[in-house]
Amino acid sequence: MSQQTVLYDVPGPRQRRITLVSSLVATVLLLVGAYFLVYRPLDEKGQFSMELWGPLLDPGNENFSLVWERIGIGFKNTLIAAALAIVSSLIVGTLLAMLRIQLKSLARRRFTGLATPLSYLLRGLSVLLSAVTRVCVEVFRGLPVVITIFFVARGFPEFGVTFDTLWYLVIGLTIYNSVVIAEILRSGMEGLPGGQAEAAAAIGLAPWQTTRMILLPQAFRIMLPALISQLVVVLKDTSLGFIISYEETLNIGKQIIGALDNPIQVYIVIGLIFIVVNYSLSKLAQYVQHRLARGRRSAGTRTGAAGTELETEAVAGTTT
Repeated sequence: MSQQTVLYDVPGPRQRRITLVSSLVATVLLLVGAYFLVYRPLDEKGQFSMELWGPLLDPGNENFSLVWERIGIGFKNTLIAAALAIVSSLIVGTLLAMLRIQLKSLARRRFTGLATPLSYLLRGLSVLLSAVTRVCVEVFRGLPVVITIFFVARGFPEFGVTFDTLWYLVIGLTIYNSVVIAEILRSGMEGLPGGQAEAAAAIGLAPWQTTRMILLPQAFRIMLPALISQLVVVLKDTSLGFIISYEETLNIGKQIIGALDNPIQVYIVIGLIFIVVNYSLSKLAQYVQHRLARGRRSAGTRTGAAGTELETEAVAGTTT
């Protein structure tokens, strides 16, 4: 009987040879295509010359230190905007998710023990607030983030509220990403078994205590990969700051291109910087997730061992 996995039979020697040969042929075709379609056209136009790459790679080039100083400034501004937007989005998103859960719970309550008009008023107010928050979430989640940033930067001054350009970018990113994070956490809390909330109510916990102490921590652990993915999106979306003249990495890159006329080289370097940072965030997320999973397994093992010891003691006591 052949070995099997959950989804398919383990390939035999002939199938493995076919897979290996196909992979080698596909790799050779990709390399040949990259040579004729990418390398040669770029080489013919002199895109690999040190005249274009020198300011980025050659420390002896007269523009090298100035170029990297400007890129460093842009990268620092990118990290500042991303850090502020990430923290504010997590805080606002968490509060919004808890608010939506609480309003949904209140809309189902009968408010027994109160006067009938007051109970109807409270239920109607809960339903109205729940509908308002849902409309706000759908509107801000449906808007492109670039439009949100643009309206924040142009709308606030119309009401006499002026900030530094950094804060317009942070507010715009927070508005968009906080509603996305709120929906991630809300779906995580609503996906938990209903018996947990019922058990919490049975021991006398208020709904907001149940959400804060039981549902929310589990939702964070369960939805951690989606949350990290959204935080990576926040970092990448800081590049939209160029529309309001915020000097982040991409905007600095455009300034360098305007002075040196080497767009391909500059964008390759900036792209590699973002890839390294985003890859680091992804690995950090995997590390945190593994630590949390190991912690849960260790806690489960300790609980099981304690239970076994108690059972052994009980059996020994019964025997004696």
